[in-house]
Amino acid sequence: MIAAAEWTADEIMTVTAARALGSGMACFVGIGLPSTAANLARRTHAPDLWLVYESGTLGAKPGHLPLSIGDGILAETADTVVSVPEVFNYWLQPGRIDVGFLGAAQIDRYANINTTVIGDYADPAVRLPGAGGAPEIAASCKEVVVVLRQSRRTFVDAVDFVTSVGYGTGPGDRARLGLRGGGPGRVITDLGVLAPDPGTAQLTLVSLHPGSTVEQVRAATGWDLAIAPDLAATPPPEPGELRVLRELTGHG
Repeated sequence: MIAAAEWTADEIMTVTAARALGSGMACFVGIGLPSTAANLARRTHAPDLWLVYESGTLGAKPGHLPLSIGDGILAETADTVVSVPEVFNYWLQPGRIDVGFLGAAQIDRYANINTTVIGDYADPAVRLPGAGGAPEIAASCKEVVVVLRQSRRTFVDAVDFVTSVGYGTGPGDRARLGLRGGGPGRVITDLGVLAPDPGTAQLTLVSLHPGSTVEQVRAATGWDLAIAPDLAATPPPEPGELRVLRELTGHG
């Protein structure tokens, strides 16, 4: 087994996210950690993973990590390229995407995501990049996986602005709002994995990464985080996963 000192917090987060993907799945990918995780999965255990980028590239197989959704490598290696409206109207909204990867500036106990503003909307402390396709991904994918680093700044009791709905204010809100997708199934951080409780829909710690403690996770969470009674230990990265990941990121 590899010692925890042999990988970084970002690496175990990315490897854990990659393991959430299986061969044959259709995955809506964003740039950054989600793209790294998806391309790692495709190069290791899920060679038939079908990558969809917001720019309209379907079945992209980039030889290196794209710099943006407009990177030419995506169009050059895709099965086909369609218009952005077609990606959303034909592929995403009808529920043809198995997994959507999202990041966040803030996330709350019900997995609602904020990428719009920090502070008051009319007079924000920080104006963030905005929604992009995230609200549609959160609404329509069969499952959403959120990947972000965990701290009290990002894991807040209530987000300043709901850009993308997770579970609203609790059970039943997704159905009431007419959201047909399954919602966030996993929130993968640099400390562990959280998932919604089946009864309350509140995020609960279900797996702890090697080297992390429950106390650390709770200290990095802005609400009284529940811990699953059968708390699991996240399997450490395998040497092959780390090798491919470091080749992708240029840190090999």
